[in-house]
Amino acid sequence: MSAKTYEVRTYGCQMNVHDSERLSGLLEDAGYERAPEGADGDADVVVFNTCAVRENADNRLYGNLGRLAPMKTKRPGMQIAVGGCLAQKDRDTIVKKAPWVDVVFGTHNIGKLPVLLERARVQEEAQVEIAESLEAFPSTLPTRRESAYAAWVSISVGCNNTCTFCIVPALRGKEKDRRTGDILAEIEALVGEGVSEITLLGQNVNAYGSDIGDREAFSKLLRACGKIDGLERVRFTSPHPRDFTDDVIAAMAETPNVMPQLHMPLQSGSDPVLKAMRRSYRQERFLGIIEKVRAAMPDAAISTDIIVGFPGETEEDFEQTMHVVREARFANAFTFQYSKRPGTPAATMEGQIPKEVVQSRYERLVALQEEISWEENKKQVGRTLELMVAEGEGRKDGTTHRLSGRAPDNRLVHFTKPDTEVRPGDVVTVEITYAAPHHLLAEGAALDVRPTRAGDAWQKRNTEAAAKPAGVMLGLPKIGVPAPLPAAAGSGCGCD
Repeated sequence: MSAKTYEVRTYGCQMNVHDSERLSGLLEDAGYERAPEGADGDADVVVFNTCAVRENADNRLYGNLGRLAPMKTKRPGMQIAVGGCLAQKDRDTIVKKAPWVDVVFGTHNIGKLPVLLERARVQEEAQVEIAESLEAFPSTLPTRRESAYAAWVSISVGCNNTCTFCIVPALRGKEKDRRTGDILAEIEALVGEGVSEITLLGQNVNAYGSDIGDREAFSKLLRACGKIDGLERVRFTSPHPRDFTDDVIAAMAETPNVMPQLHMPLQSGSDPVLKAMRRSYRQERFLGIIEKVRAAMPDAAISTDIIVGFPGETEEDFEQTMHVVREARFANAFTFQYSKRPGTPAATMEGQIPKEVVQSRYERLVALQEEISWEENKKQVGRTLELMVAEGEGRKDGTTHRLSGRAPDNRLVHFTKPDTEVRPGDVVTVEITYAAPHHLLAEGAALDVRPTRAGDAWQKRNTEAAAKPAGVMLGLPKIGVPAPLPAAAGSGCGCD
């Protein structure tokens, strides 16, 4: 008798992507096998890991659940589970609207999924279990990582901020830090498996240490990562300007394997709007951080999140945002038109901006950032860069006979395929010959190819998996190694 299959569909931020790796690990520990790529609901268990950030998040979920209802009728024993932020928020509503759902679980108890599925099967009724506080730190659970050569490492969960546009603190809870020793032990274990790049993950990653009252805990953690043999690249996302201190900048600049890349959410360049958002910094403070980072790391690529059309935003407020964009010269920006998040203070604020005004401002901002991104990328032409070869980054690689990789500053580079074998996780040295707004090209022959333990790990995984089904259905594009920032937001929630 063949094993039961599962499919996980993920929406929202990289927190959810990381949680989905844990959900996949839990299901495989329980004896399930991944459904083939493109299964599209044709699995014994379908899990939705949801996001509550967008205004239409619930419509998207219920639409997808509705499409699965006839499939479930035709497939005896099929089970559907809904977890994540929307499940934490809507709870019993999900089963009322979609009574064919078997399990609803929240952000704090993802480890219960296999037990809840079995209970639903035996009792033949839906199981709704929403924990109010964290039961187990996600990183203590089994995992099925999406990459053999790069990994997320969660250092904290939750958020202590009260931004008026964000519902995440209500759903993820107050910030809870993980013990430094546990974090470093996980990183060392991952490096032992062949991982060469890790991304430290937290809803407000640089507030790490608030649990123990150590304001320099995050910079100490970065420096400790620098002492781990075999760990070539360290990134983190997403920091908050309020907690971004000089010791963090120094640690980034002085720790060779911490990459010269920073995602620093701006949200707005207007002081009155920042105040209405309950953001604890102002324009001068934000630009001061950027200036210090550039002084310490001249080649650093800085990206951001911006919300256009927040309630009460005037044309003058918007021009202040454009001013910051011109001054900061972001490598790229994740820009969003404000949309009401049910349950947030901003949703009921006066001064909601007409859609056509928001659209016009949004288009002006995108045009400006596109121009800056292109100008900044052109500065890379002629540089020699070490790329970590990536998997699935270049959609046209097959037809152009190119491969793709990430520069230390996380810029995407497409390069000519070398004559020698190159695997994801290996390192290739190239010279940049052309720049576009969102990628670079290296059209000449590679200057060097360095096989790595990470490439060995990728090859081993793919050899072992050759005869097995593959593909957790993660509903987000991958934009990095691992995808550092889905096109959803900085931490994926637009709330950092």
